[in-house]
Amino acid sequence: MAVCGPNSLMWFRKSLRIHDNPALEYAAATNGGGGQSGCLYPVFVVDPHYMEPDPTAFSAGSGRAGLNRIRFLLESLVDLDCSLRKLGSRLLVLKGEPAEVLIRCLKKWDIKRLCFEHDTEPYYQALDIKVKDYASAAGVEIFSPVSHTLFNPADIIQKLAGHPSWASSPLSTTISWLPPVGNVGNSKISNVPTLKELGYEDIIQDESTPFRGGESVALERLRAAINDKEWVAKFEKPKGNPSAFLKPATTVLSPYLKFGCLSSRYFYQCIQEVQKNVKSHTLPPVSLLGQLLWRDFFYTVAYGTPHFDQMEGNRISKQIPWNVDDRLLAAWRDARTGFPWIDAIMVQLHKWGWMHHLARHSVACFLTRGDLFVHWEKGRDIFERLLIDSDWAINNGNWLWLSCSSFFYQYNRIYSPTSFGKKYDPNGDYIRHFLPILKDMPKEYIYEPWTAPLSIQTKANCIIGRDYPKPVVSHDTASKDCKRKLAEAYELNKKLNGSVSEQDLKFLRRKFEEYQQKGQQPESKKPKNL
Repeated sequence: MAVCGPNSLMWFRKSLRIHDNPALEYAAATNGGGGQSGCLYPVFVVDPHYMEPDPTAFSAGSGRAGLNRIRFLLESLVDLDCSLRKLGSRLLVLKGEPAEVLIRCLKKWDIKRLCFEHDTEPYYQALDIKVKDYASAAGVEIFSPVSHTLFNPADIIQKLAGHPSWASSPLSTTISWLPPVGNVGNSKISNVPTLKELGYEDIIQDESTPFRGGESVALERLRAAINDKEWVAKFEKPKGNPSAFLKPATTVLSPYLKFGCLSSRYFYQCIQEVQKNVKSHTLPPVSLLGQLLWRDFFYTVAYGTPHFDQMEGNRISKQIPWNVDDRLLAAWRDARTGFPWIDAIMVQLHKWGWMHHLARHSVACFLTRGDLFVHWEKGRDIFERLLIDSDWAINNGNWLWLSCSSFFYQYNRIYSPTSFGKKYDPNGDYIRHFLPILKDMPKEYIYEPWTAPLSIQTKANCIIGRDYPKPVVSHDTASKDCKRKLAEAYELNKKLNGSVSEQDLKFLRRKFEEYQQKGQQPESKKPKNL
């Protein structure tokens, strides 16, 4: 006869899945005596920090997340609840400050075992300390395995035993049964809320994200991707068509990895199986496996770098006197730069909450080192809000990279806002879809409509400067200015070994202003447009 074990609480945050979920398995499985756990309480806390409507934000959503990502999360929770019910359980949804809610549940439900996936983000690290401190003092067992990444970032940093180990216990893809949910007493439990129940009014969108949340959808997308063995074998980043939107030229699994609807370890295993059965395949860092390793790379660097999400105080970031220009930032954010390739990408971001990685590269380069010289943190904030796959470590890492603040330093390699997109989509179909005001513009002018004769603009029902904005900058001039400013900043960083004070930044800004007033430019090679 099985020995009845302690009550367990499974705290879902990002691991919104049943497959390869070590924390859930431990919460439900045997204790030291070989028996089952008692009751299992699967909990998700609706955190106002991320979910409460913010009417002052520039787009619909909370103070931290746009509506697309909130909707994706709710869909993922509904899917998780459905999966739990099939296993004889259900998702218990509570609302409030997570640490306070968890501590209250531990007390009320006589929890002896608390399980949750380890999280490396600073916000969750601080939250976990509060919960762990209480649980430890109360004699509650804590099990918090690493399963959001392939490897444990702390192990990699510390180089334990010379080699990082696989993130946690052997990968298990199935759970056939879960213990019942116990008595919740007078706790305010709800089902997964709707957007309306969270306080969001019905918002009519002419086009919204085509990507639905949930483990079920994630596994369907994964199966579809790996079934095309030739595509998996030949995958090579950064190649791909950034203008392909009806059938994106990538897996679009990033939002499912972000919320843990898909296990990165399981994804890795599936790719390995495909590679074993093909004659040849690409290798890291450009292969599909390589992309998962890059993901771990960013998680590890982010975990080990204080102030990773900012320039000042970040030891791996170049200190650069970026412009503070709200007008240019708003034009970029609101798709009003006058460069159709850039604006179409930003419209897709607003509508879909997703775009191809090369499209992200284009707009990030344009905002920072390519044309506008606006601080990468400003762009990062907008991506963080609007992307359904916004991931703290990867988003910050990519903005550091694309602004040439860290990781990548070839600032003379600039994504042209006119010719880069044209290589993939000479007819401008991507632009015509996301910027319908330009749908009748001849392809000869679709990437540079301001060059079209007035008669052509009139015939296309799009007068530049009236129906669609003029370019906010001259790309040729702006890119040269950006390159000059970065050359100056790099030189000062080199002299100061990367330790640049606010006083140094002010000095750099004054120097740049002097150059602009005198029309001087340091000798440099012409920027290379990609």
